Amino acid sequence: MKKLMSIIISILFALSMTGLCFAQAPAAAPKEEKKMEEKKPAKEEKKKVKKAKKAKKAEKKEEKKEEMKKEEPMKK
Repeated sequence: MKKLMSIIISILFALSMTGLCFAQAPAAAPKEEKKMEEKKPAKEEKKKVKKAKKAKKAEKKEEKKEEMKKEEPMKK
């Protein structure tokens, strides 16, 4: 019984010491806001690329429609 109590007490002591070590750790430095500013232009570029892709897709659809219209009279 004494051994069990001594083991439990030693475990509790070890846990309390690790808690103190973590509490004394220096705080993390705040992140710079420059990084946030850099991300905004990247988002704008992505939007531009998406719009360009949509425009190309729309042009291709129109071309296909025109081709289909040209092919229909030939089939008849």
